[in-house]
Amino acid sequence: MYDFVVVGVGPSGARFARRAAEAGYDVLALEKGEVGTPLACSGHVSTDIWSYVPDNAKERLLQNRVYGANFHVGGPESDANRFYKTEEVSNVVDRVELDRTLADVARDAGADVREGHTVTAIDEHATHVTVTASVGGETREFEAKMVAGSDGPISRVRREVGLPEPAEKLHGVLAFTDEPDFGDDVAVHLTVPRFFAWRIPRGDAGVEYGLAAPPGKEVNELFDVLTEAYGVETDRFCSGAIPIGPPETVTTRRVFLLGDAAAQTKPFTGGGILYGMTAADHAVAEIDPDHPRTLADYERAWRDALSREIQLGHLVRRAYSLPEPVQRLGLGALAGEIGVHMDRPSSFFSREHLRALLSRS
Repeated sequence: MYDFVVVGVGPSGARFARRAAEAGYDVLALEKGEVGTPLACSGHVSTDIWSYVPDNAKERLLQNRVYGANFHVGGPESDANRFYKTEEVSNVVDRVELDRTLADVARDAGADVREGHTVTAIDEHATHVTVTASVGGETREFEAKMVAGSDGPISRVRREVGLPEPAEKLHGVLAFTDEPDFGDDVAVHLTVPRFFAWRIPRGDAGVEYGLAAPPGKEVNELFDVLTEAYGVETDRFCSGAIPIGPPETVTTRRVFLLGDAAAQTKPFTGGGILYGMTAADHAVAEIDPDHPRTLADYERAWRDALSREIQLGHLVRRAYSLPEPVQRLGLGALAGEIGVHMDRPSSFFSREHLRALLSRS
């Protein structure tokens, strides 16, 4: 019997598998296809990402360095308000290769990472959990003291054990063009209902265009408007759900959720790589597979770490729906050099950001 079976080997699942294996636990991690595919989200991340991968991986993963963002209330021809730092704000990485690197690190730590295992059932018992998976047309069962569900926004684990859904799921789409672009800034367009559209330069890998919108909105039509405004034709189209708003609980007696499955994401961007891996570290620190009551410690720990940022992120997102004149006024007043961290809205109140604001006067 395994100590943990991890379902889903994205960033949060791979991070948990690695750290749990390093802590001496017997870990099996199952991915339904190949790790990293299909691509379902952007690779625009904060520079904190490098503390989660081996030092020698940066040269292979890094595609571009980003120093700022140009916010548009309209399309690309509209006036832009630039927010920037003198050092890197964020990086663009090879998203598929990032997942594979994190999975390889988990393997190196001793986790048994298996691809081509589609989990079809989760059955909780008093002393263990049975995980049923389809493997090459055959059915296999695995037993574990606990199961970590890190299988994305449409989580099979979450449904199987009856955990509540995220408060909201946005529909995100993105696609790419091939022309190299090492530009310093991403573009953000507040032209999408209750969210935004974006353009991200990815170095030699080309340019990424994307957007997200609430259910019921015609995201494909909105995406066509975006790309037509830029005068580009894209390929490698990707689509997926973006969970926003963690449910009231992400644990049962012997199952817990991580990452997108738990909606451990930023409400103002939809990104969840760093939040999910932060929660994974708390899970390893708090959960003892022999003592199910420790799942309550995990619930407290990850919420203590992320709830304030998530709450502030909801406030930031509300600004996307303000009347256009108010948006223009606010962006104009706040634009310039900043001292904020892209994963932490609370950094808006930091000394670094205050110094950046004072330096403008």
